[in-house]
Amino acid sequence: MSLLFGARARLRWVHLVLGGALLMPYFLLGSVMVGPFADDKNVFTSLPMQFGAFAVALPIAAISALFPLARPLSVGAVRALCAVPDGQLADGPARSRAARVRTAGWFTLHLGIGGIISGMTLAVPPMAVLLIILPVFSSLRESRFGLPEVLDHAWGLALSPVAGIAMLVALAACAAASGALLARWAPVLLGPTPADRLAAAERRAADLAVRNRLARELHDSVGHALSAVTLQAGAARRVLDSDAASDVEFVREALTAIEETTRRTVGELDAVLGVLRQGEDSEGIDDVSGPTLDALDDLLARSGVKVACAEEGDPVVRTPDRVSREAYRIVQEGLSNALRHCGASPVSLRIALRGEELEIVMENPLPDKAPVVRPGGGRGLRGAAERATLLGGHAEAGPHGDVWRLTARLPLNGGRR
Repeated sequence: MSLLFGARARLRWVHLVLGGALLMPYFLLGSVMVGPFADDKNVFTSLPMQFGAFAVALPIAAISALFPLARPLSVGAVRALCAVPDGQLADGPARSRAARVRTAGWFTLHLGIGGIISGMTLAVPPMAVLLIILPVFSSLRESRFGLPEVLDHAWGLALSPVAGIAMLVALAACAAASGALLARWAPVLLGPTPADRLAAAERRAADLAVRNRLARELHDSVGHALSAVTLQAGAARRVLDSDAASDVEFVREALTAIEETTRRTVGELDAVLGVLRQGEDSEGIDDVSGPTLDALDDLLARSGVKVACAEEGDPVVRTPDRVSREAYRIVQEGLSNALRHCGASPVSLRIALRGEELEIVMENPLPDKAPVVRPGGGRGLRGAAERATLLGGHAEAGPHGDVWRLTARLPLNGGRR
């Protein structure tokens, strides 16, 4: 009985009645159009004319459903009342011709079947109740309800309650079957088209790109700052342990560097978290993604290591901002990597313009012993490679003889043709 009278069946029945209600304006318009063909000019007294108005109303409903916003309205009703999983239904207005045609087909099917079930819902229950109570109230048999002559017989009167109950069960069965039919066809007619799936995939890819970009920004800025601060704090502690009064100035400089580094990093962190709070897209991130090569000297000065930097071709001035930002982060990650694995060992850096390409080469001595691999580590160099790839270039890092070398080549057009 749950198939006929359960919660799911009742909600689908409501959905069908909703379709009947939506059909009424179209039916009234259809009755006006077929009215001149009725003998007495009254459509509602002629069953053939009513079917004619019904047949005219459905094409009009289909045409009205060709508007893009018809699909989200239909999808909302199906999700609420038909127990169709969300993943099987499309989101947003129907933009393509195929999607609009399918929505029009669904709308016509919903209103057509809903109109029939609504009419049965209005007509069958009163008649069924009358048949059920007819044996009890003899006065009803003498009234003018147009009852069939078979009810004048005793056996017909005895079976009239059974007939009434059967009519109600048949109505519930028709409604349940119609609701199941609509639920089955909803994913076919309201499901995502190939264009919808492509648009959804592009949105997911854009969201993933934003998340990856933010993760790289946080890793590069915060990771580098923590590495530098750790090195400077360790050096200051060792100097204090020596109890050398002449080294007080060194400790003061180390603490100042720690203060400046943390203050600057907090500013960068606020900028990135602001993007998360505001829900900016990937293009908006470029506006807050941090410093360019103009700030390279400051980065090298507070890096905590001695860096020998050589520039060729005036890269600071001639490099476009988008490429310059990524180049800054790649250099920053190279310094962080050197700090983590080699401490205060000197680093050599060369930034050069080679035609339409920016070349970055960083080298530092290999550590005397293999570095300790930290859980979750290793994302920085992979992030540097991703940055280069997004610009249409490439980056690689690894041992070369007795040095560790990071090499990146970034097209000046930033991957844009």
